[in-house]
Amino acid sequence: MAKAYASIILKAPVETVWSLVRNFNGLPSWAPPVVKSKIENGLDADVVGCIRSFHMKDGAHVRERLLALDDANYTFTYNFEKPAFPIRNYIATLRLYPVTQTDQTFAEWTATFDEAPEDEGKYERIVSKDVFAANFANLAKIIAKTKPQKPDSAVRWKG
Repeated sequence: MAKAYASIILKAPVETVWSLVRNFNGLPSWAPPVVKSKIENGLDADVVGCIRSFHMKDGAHVRERLLALDDANYTFTYNFEKPAFPIRNYIATLRLYPVTQTDQTFAEWTATFDEAPEDEGKYERIVSKDVFAANFANLAKIIAKTKPQKPDSAVRWKG
């Protein structure tokens, strides 16, 4: 089983970052390779079970199902319904943690999946670096450039 991973410290409060990444249909706003996205069957983007169908700049079409969304813990989990790569059993989670001392955010993106024996390690590297880390780097640029504010309605859950 392959395990992809990327993490980053983002210079914004967790509530601000969550407001940018929470929208399951919002990839085109922070993931440059994604050019358009829609949620199938008229469902809202925060309905567990909804499917986002999106197209990449290279023409690839991908479908992913939202498996879990947890606003209190700033996390969501999804799988591939139609993968971007020749892999199986893909499950990914994007999770945010508040860095309370600096009011920044630690973000991590993980995935597990099965690769064909001849591809061992290939897609693990691609997903970790070219997808997760690259999209996090772009998100950091957006935050630095736009300096988004914490949503007025944001209340940090204290457990």
